[in-house]
Amino acid sequence: MATLIAVNVGMPKDVVWHGKTLRTGVWKQPVAGPLMARSLNLDGDGQGDLAGHGGEQRAVLVYQLDSYRHWQEHMKRDDFTYGQFGENFTVDGLADDEVCIGDRYQIGGAVFEVTQPRVTCYRVGLRMGEPQMAALLVSHRRPGFYMRVLAEGQVQAGDEIVRIAPGPEEMTVAEMDGLLYLPGHSRPQLERALRITALSPGWKTSLRALLDDVDRGPGTVGGNSGLTPTSPPPAWPGFRPLKVVRIEPESASIFSLTLASVDGEPLPAALPGQFLALRLRPNPLAAPAIRNYSLSGRPGAETYRISVKQEPHGVASTYLSQQVKVDDVLDVAAPRGTFLLADTETPVLLLSAGVGVTPVLAMLYGLAAEPSRRPLWWLHAARDGENHPFADEVRALLSRLPEGRSFVSYSRPRSVDRPGIDYTVAGRLGIDRIRGLGLPPDTDAYICGPVAFMRDMTAALEACGLPSTRIHTETFGAARAVTPGVVAESTRAPHQPAHPPIGRPMSSVSFARSGLTVPWHPDYGTLLELAEACDVPVRWSCRTGVCHTCETALLSGHVDYSPEPVDLPAEGSALICCSTPPADAPADVVLDM
Repeated sequence: MATLIAVNVGMPKDVVWHGKTLRTGVWKQPVAGPLMARSLNLDGDGQGDLAGHGGEQRAVLVYQLDSYRHWQEHMKRDDFTYGQFGENFTVDGLADDEVCIGDRYQIGGAVFEVTQPRVTCYRVGLRMGEPQMAALLVSHRRPGFYMRVLAEGQVQAGDEIVRIAPGPEEMTVAEMDGLLYLPGHSRPQLERALRITALSPGWKTSLRALLDDVDRGPGTVGGNSGLTPTSPPPAWPGFRPLKVVRIEPESASIFSLTLASVDGEPLPAALPGQFLALRLRPNPLAAPAIRNYSLSGRPGAETYRISVKQEPHGVASTYLSQQVKVDDVLDVAAPRGTFLLADTETPVLLLSAGVGVTPVLAMLYGLAAEPSRRPLWWLHAARDGENHPFADEVRALLSRLPEGRSFVSYSRPRSVDRPGIDYTVAGRLGIDRIRGLGLPPDTDAYICGPVAFMRDMTAALEACGLPSTRIHTETFGAARAVTPGVVAESTRAPHQPAHPPIGRPMSSVSFARSGLTVPWHPDYGTLLELAEACDVPVRWSCRTGVCHTCETALLSGHVDYSPEPVDLPAEGSALICCSTPPADAPADVVLDM
């Protein structure tokens, strides 16, 4: 019979790591005597990052003595103490390849249910002094698991662990962990996992994304949509020359460029919502300026249309508006992006402000081409008619959609702007306007515009009952940083490293969205560590090539991996936490960050 060997708790504390201050509760210590297991936690225990740890579904973390012995042998160590792996319960028995998701156990005076494997996180490596620990837990099939508390009660070391009900599908913790993190995601296994009612909501969302990929059939190469959104592989590597064949004004501050292949052949079809990266040379003596522009034309067209807002001091937009002419040739990367219109029959809301209209306009084109019978709401916010791009184009597209509805707000309408024709209401979009739409709860919302607008609209939709999983946003600039546990994120603008390594650089790394090109030297470590040295906004969690949080579009160049990722990223992307420019054939790298 399985036995509870130790009960370990610890409150979050600040630790210094890589020059940063982290708030973490990974240091657990065994306690003597009985302790209450409550619905959200054990008494005296806490987590520094509730987004990834703790809460009802992850109230108690379990790890096994047998895995202790495995790691002691593998790592040639004998210094382990109970709580070494950040677990609350150190147990004898309950192996990951025997315990099933949904199993229920009586331990002391409490009842528990297994909900999911351990989350892959860099903190266990921090605690162990082994940076690769998150990847090792997955590759060795020894993750440990979380339980929720069904009946609160006291527990203590020495309690017997009695299984009182089996998991309904008898899918082990090791099987579930491999299903998400390792290559190969079969439909029968995904369907089996999703039938387990005890499985935590976060894991269900990830597995549904994998199942959707299976339903779509071949279309992506590599990648793991259960961990990060994926898109089809780019139609060509790096940048290729495209010719400007048309330039048109769209509003007082927005103009469009239509691009075609130099040889006159049709361009590869783009998906609604994708963007192009342009490599521009406003100053021939300086590093190129790389900018992303959403496609605003009809998906599947033989040419690409992008639309650009003329910024008052924008280097790239000024160059495109004042110097680029018809028949000029630009360097362009293939269409990319994960802000894609889902191929479903659910209602859809397209919500934009200003030049944020461009990707949702492409989605509207895609819907009108069928024409779709999906219920559709088109919402756009503009200052006035002079600053309302594509107004006639949108009206023509909406006229093809039997279930299409339009709602346009002007914050400062002119006297010549016609209410009921040019715009619906004067003022700004807000929660009252959103609530008045009566959106069904299964509506998929796509939002693009200024950061504050997207934040406010997301909050309004959530307040009106729309699940966050159905709200999709597109950011033109650098993405929001994800640095779990870091107490204070840097607010500095991206910059050259303060202390570059000595020696001749082997190549360069460009952070496209941040407008920064940096000479590369192996002493930086990884591409992620280089980005951190430059205060480029970064996204990471495991830092060992498992969780895919750091997956970034690779606009140009190639990378080497060390260690090799557990599951490769999508084609045309890189896991920057464990990659570098190639050492044997140095080449410049351009990252979409």
